[in-house]
Amino acid sequence: MRNASPLLVLSLLFSMSAGADCVLPAPPSHIPDGHSANEQEMKSAMRTLQQYNDDVDEYMKCIEFEQRRNVISFGDKEKDRSTAIDSLATVVGHFNEQVRIFKSRHS
Repeated sequence: MRNASPLLVLSLLFSMSAGADCVLPAPPSHIPDGHSANEQEMKSAMRTLQQYNDDVDEYMKCIEFEQRRNVISFGDKEKDRSTAIDSLATVVGHFNEQVRIFKSRHS
């Protein structure tokens, strides 16, 4: 596990959260390096991130529903929601950093 990607480790830890029917989606396994990526790779990563965002939105709807059904507590819902948002923000922040690097190469 020493060489495991931090995103992989996060996805394994977070996939066990929430009710049995709600599974936090795994973050994208690869963010292109802005120093070497081409435009197609960056656009593909953007589409992947958009899908990940949609998947996280669905997850949050699911945990909201599970909390309303009393499958999970309000506190667990809030903890799982926070985990999902933090994971998404981390991945998006890393991608945005790579986009800035990529754009600086092409300006």
